[in-house]
Amino acid sequence: MESISRITNFIDTARDLTLEAARDASNARRGPTRVLPSGQLKKLLDSRSERDVLEGLRRVVTMSYRQPPSQTLPFFTHVIKNIASPSLPIKKLVYIYLLQHAEHEPDTALLSINTIQKSLTDKNPQLRALALRVMSGIRVPVISQIVSLGIKRGVGDMSPHVRRAAALAIPKCYRLDPSTEPQLLDYLSTLLGDKQYFVTGAAVAAFLDLCPDRLDLIHTHYRSLVRKLVDMDEWGQLATLRLMMVYVRKCFPRRTKKVRRAKLTNNGNTKSRGTKGFYDTESESEEVDVDDWEETVVLDSDLELLLKSCLPLLQSKNSAVVIAVARTYLYLGTPDYLSLAIGPLISLLRTSGDIQHIALYNVVQVCLSHPKPFVNYYTHFLVRSTDAPHIWRLKLELLTLIFPHAQPRLQSLILAELSHFSHSGSLDPGLVKEAVRAIGRCSQTTNPKTSARCLKLLLAHIGSADAHLVAESLEVIRHLIQRDPDSHRTTVIRLAKHLDAATSPQARASIIWLVGEFAGLDPENNIAADVLRILIKGFADEAEAAKLQIVLLAAKVYVHHLNANPPPSPPKASISPSQSRTSILDDLQEEGGFRDSHLDSSLQSPPAPLPEKENPHPIEALWNYTLLLTRYDTSYDLRDRARVYKSLLSTPSSTQLASLLLLAPKPVPQTPSPSETRKNYALGSASLVIGDEGGVGGLKGYDGIPPWVKEGKQPDPALRNDVSASSSSAQSAYDAGRTVSAAERLDSAAGGSARSGSPATPLNGDGYAVPSNGGGGKEKEKTLDEWLASESESEEEETDDDEEEDDEDEDEEDSSEYETDSEDEGESGRLMK
Repeated sequence: MESISRITNFIDTARDLTLEAARDASNARRGPTRVLPSGQLKKLLDSRSERDVLEGLRRVVTMSYRQPPSQTLPFFTHVIKNIASPSLPIKKLVYIYLLQHAEHEPDTALLSINTIQKSLTDKNPQLRALALRVMSGIRVPVISQIVSLGIKRGVGDMSPHVRRAAALAIPKCYRLDPSTEPQLLDYLSTLLGDKQYFVTGAAVAAFLDLCPDRLDLIHTHYRSLVRKLVDMDEWGQLATLRLMMVYVRKCFPRRTKKVRRAKLTNNGNTKSRGTKGFYDTESESEEVDVDDWEETVVLDSDLELLLKSCLPLLQSKNSAVVIAVARTYLYLGTPDYLSLAIGPLISLLRTSGDIQHIALYNVVQVCLSHPKPFVNYYTHFLVRSTDAPHIWRLKLELLTLIFPHAQPRLQSLILAELSHFSHSGSLDPGLVKEAVRAIGRCSQTTNPKTSARCLKLLLAHIGSADAHLVAESLEVIRHLIQRDPDSHRTTVIRLAKHLDAATSPQARASIIWLVGEFAGLDPENNIAADVLRILIKGFADEAEAAKLQIVLLAAKVYVHHLNANPPPSPPKASISPSQSRTSILDDLQEEGGFRDSHLDSSLQSPPAPLPEKENPHPIEALWNYTLLLTRYDTSYDLRDRARVYKSLLSTPSSTQLASLLLLAPKPVPQTPSPSETRKNYALGSASLVIGDEGGVGGLKGYDGIPPWVKEGKQPDPALRNDVSASSSSAQSAYDAGRTVSAAERLDSAAGGSARSGSPATPLNGDGYAVPSNGGGGKEKEKTLDEWLASESESEEEETDDDEEEDDEDEDEEDSSEYETDSEDEGESGRLMK
């Protein structure tokens, strides 16, 4: 009979599994689950069959994700009554529903707290961790103390999964009731020292959420956290690296030391500046130069431990971890460590489009400060036909950043790439403009051959039919000419010949401005007047932008003419004292608003007009004709500007002011990289990707990289030692580079052992201890009376020397700190006297 019942149970179980599989398959074919009536759902939730309850819970949880909470809230009591079910899948679904709806029904949710508390003592560690997670996730402030007790029990649990859940529950409990912070800090300090890396990662995340400024809790756990960094999960690694960024900056001062640079020998090998060859005849003092020294960073042993522990993380599959390691090396390490992270950063460009976009922003950020290591990876920055606009913009920027540090062959390749995209009219117009601007940024190098080649590429675009390309090229050419006007005199003439072919108003305006600004550098070959004569003929057909530049060109030509041919100054007439007094009285009467009828009528008569010239100079005629044309133009801006120029140049005495305004040297324009505005944002932050669009100081909640702590204000390095470790290690190179104060030196000298041997310059004959018993053995220290007696004797011997020292110069007084020890002791004796 037992065998038959067992077979029957197997058959029933198989039938249930078959029906469940068929139902799941039919649901998968139908697509979304069909919504059942509320009565039927309640009937499933109240069923005694575990399979029906599970089906009802699945449908209710599915509805909670698709519909607002008001639609699934009527099932709250029917769901909560299943929280005591022994089935783990049912418990999980009930917990999910409870976390979503506990805020809407807090009183009913409190009824389930007792059952959840019983689950904290369950034999299954997974169920205990889940119960603690749910209890802390129910956002009802009344249960804050119960949650705190649950966390206390979870901290002492044997399972690391439960301790991890307790660590994640600490910030949630603090949000429920901030008054529980003291006891939560005790729990957190215990979890930070946990031996399981699975727990410490969650504890670090809770620390950053609860009390990121309490770095005193990290001192004793620093080294253990760094050693567990490799074994943590990805989220724990990100939280730990973020914590170490702040901890190192606030606890390790930045220390440097000067070392001599290695010089290149004749055979191409490097040789230290401090060593001399066999045939070197120069003295050591002749080789020392200020430029021969460079500063290198001295790393603390604890900081070096962190940097070395991050090396395996560069092989992580998570792109965020790779960027976090690169951020650590950029802001905490040295260039040698940063070069190790360049390859993994470049590997992120072979991922999906969204990750590639974010990785490019971070690569550009690193390249702005350290562009040289990226030169070997230039092939990854070449633009592909499938790249989106936001991708090829960043790639072109990277090509321009590595261009000054590339070899000549690679520079030619980059310029050929940029020239190809600037000529391709069938491509995106934005890509053509960016390629032209990239050529302009490449031309900012100090190599004149490179600048000449970039100018040649840009001049080839002037005859293009694309008006936007011509305008963008002329804008870049104008910047090049402004940097070195003397070497581009023929370039201006070449541009003036293309005025007939240029159809874009902006392009014509740029050429006219260049002619008026730089054509006057060579007075013998000044073509500005001839260009003005040609442009005046078609003035009425020009666009407003070109008309404004033509008026400016006419004003500049006329100013050059006035400077070359200054008008004759009128002769000064002799004025009698009576006439001068009369003129002064006349001025006073005009200011008062009345006139005297007895004044001389000759003084009140208007001056006679000057005789007009019959044949004015051609430049004056061009200037007058330009003013006449602008007088009847329809543009208000053009008429106002011409009126200002006319008033400025009509008076001969204001010629100097006009020259200052019109012919003043313009500042040399600089075209920085487009990402220079994002340079202040930290690597790996969301504000770096969004830029100033998220706000002036970045997104809300953005925290930048803290500054390095100043020397002497850092916490005691002994705090990072273990409590059991009492032996002190030898002084590292980092501590040796620390600046030791005079007080510390005196304390060390006073607490040290007695000096051995006879000094080269004894201190008043009694600076050292005298051996007792007239022989060897321990030296006996002097008493206070003996010191005073010896100092009084030395003072009497040096009385005459004091009178001579008073007449010495200030330079000798400044050098007193470099005198011998005997002179210092004599001075101290006199001060005590």
